[in-house]
Amino acid sequence: MTAPTLGSLVSRFLLDYLPQQKGLRASTICSYRDTLKLFLAEVAADTKHGVSTLKLEQLTFECVLDFLRNIEHVRHNGISTRNQRLAALHTFFEYLGRQLPDMLHVSERVAAIPIKRVPLPETCFLTREETQRLFAKLPEQGRYALRDYALLLFLYNSGARVQEVADLRLEHLALEQPPSVRLHGKGGKWRSCPLWDETVRALRALLDEQRIDDPEAAVFTSASGKPLTRFGIYKRVRKHAACVEEGSTASRSLRITPHVFRHSTAVHLLEAGVEVNVIRGWLGHVSLDTTNRYAEITVRMKEAALKLCDPCADAGGRSRQPGWRNDADLMTWLASL
Repeated sequence: MTAPTLGSLVSRFLLDYLPQQKGLRASTICSYRDTLKLFLAEVAADTKHGVSTLKLEQLTFECVLDFLRNIEHVRHNGISTRNQRLAALHTFFEYLGRQLPDMLHVSERVAAIPIKRVPLPETCFLTREETQRLFAKLPEQGRYALRDYALLLFLYNSGARVQEVADLRLEHLALEQPPSVRLHGKGGKWRSCPLWDETVRALRALLDEQRIDDPEAAVFTSASGKPLTRFGIYKRVRKHAACVEEGSTASRSLRITPHVFRHSTAVHLLEAGVEVNVIRGWLGHVSLDTTNRYAEITVRMKEAALKLCDPCADAGGRSRQPGWRNDADLMTWLASL
C-alpha cells in the first residue's frame, strides 16, 4: 500500500476530518487552513524546498517551535493569535498521528506544547442609559433605517454572536405567540431565545418591506439582496455607535462592536435578577464560568450589595441615620472634645 503524501493528508484533513468528523464550522476550518498555509510556507522556506515537494518527515517538533517564535517576534502577533495557531497545529498533528504511526512521536511532542496564559480582555458593555441613547439616535427615515433598527434591536434582545446573526434565516424565526428565535451557535449547537414584542414588530416590518417568504432566505440583507456578512454587520454597528462613544467619559472609553451588545444583554439580564443558569442558556455558553464573569463587572449590582451590607441601612436597603446621632447629649459631648 502506497503511503499517503503530505498533500493528500492536508486535503483530507481540511475537506473530510474537520467538517465531517469533528463537525467544525466553515469559519473555523478557514482559520485552520490559514494556519497550515503559514506553517507549511515557513517550513518550505527554512528547508529550501517548494511547498509541493515537502515530505512528512520535514514537519518536525522544532519546526513548530520556530513557527510559534516567528509569530510573536517576527510577525509581532499577540499571544491570543499564537494560541489560536497552536490550537490548529495541535489538531493537525493529532490527525497525522492517527493516520501515520510513524508521526506519533512528533504528534505527542507537539501536543505537549502549552497554551500561553494571557489576561482576559476587558469586557465592555453599554449601560441602560447608553443603550437607550443609542436607540433614540437611530435614524427613522432612510433606505436602511428599518433594517438597522431591527438589526441592532435583535442583537440586544438575543445577545447573539455576530456569526449567528449573519446565519439567521426566515425559518429560524417564530413570530407567533410566544415569539422566539433559533440560533445556530458554536459547535453546531442550536438554542432558542425569546423575543420581545418590539423586536417582533421590527422584524415583521422588515420582512414585509423586503417581501421575504422563502424559509431559507436571510433576514438581514445588503443592498444587493445578499445576506449581511459578519463585517457588514460590524460596519452597521460602528456607523451608529458614534453618538454613544462621543458621550462616554474619559474614565470609561467605549468601542462598540456587535459583541458589545452580547455583553450588554448578559449584564442587563443579570441586573434584572435573571438566574445565571438561564443567562448561560440564553447566550449559549458552554461553561458557567464564562457567564459568571458578568457578575464581576456590573457596578449596579455591586452598589446594591454594598447598600444591603451598610450597617446604617434599614431592612429595605435604604440609608438611615445611626441612632447615636439622635442623642443630643452625646453629640454635645463629642463636639466638646
